[in-house]
Amino acid sequence: MSQELDSIDARILDLIQHDASLSVAEIAERVGLSSSPCWRRIKRMEEAGFIKGRVTLIDNHALGLNFEVIASVKLALPSKENLEAFEALVQLWPEVVECMTVTGAVDYSMHIVTTDMHAYDNFLRDKLLGSKLVSDVQSRIVIRVAKKTTALPLGLVRQSAKSSD
Repeated sequence: MSQELDSIDARILDLIQHDASLSVAEIAERVGLSSSPCWRRIKRMEEAGFIKGRVTLIDNHALGLNFEVIASVKLALPSKENLEAFEALVQLWPEVVECMTVTGAVDYSMHIVTTDMHAYDNFLRDKLLGSKLVSDVQSRIVIRVAKKTTALPLGLVRQSAKSSD
């Protein structure tokens, strides 16, 4: 797939992943194109699935969502049915902002955001442990975030595209 992107496409992606509010005209100017060809490139990348959507990033602390936890979750019985049932439940829990199946001693790693420790305790008791699918949860409270980005390392994509030529 990376061969379908040229350096201008990669620059467009880099611009919009850092600021999705840029207009097509602003993006076009920054990458050295006129608006129409730039818009066509963006549409092509959307249709190809390179661009999944555009969102507004919100500061959780400004909203009073100051308590973040990284939870390692082990299912009681990690069968296909239980994995699917747990993943369906996770979709219903707004406190879970990210959930990943992982390798190792646990089945999932979850990033949970809530207001305080008491709200997390309620989430843990009522939702996670209340599901009866979970046998163990190891909670790690986030003290400080040293880096947080949604930007992908597009320089690696360009490097791999060049090396495959």
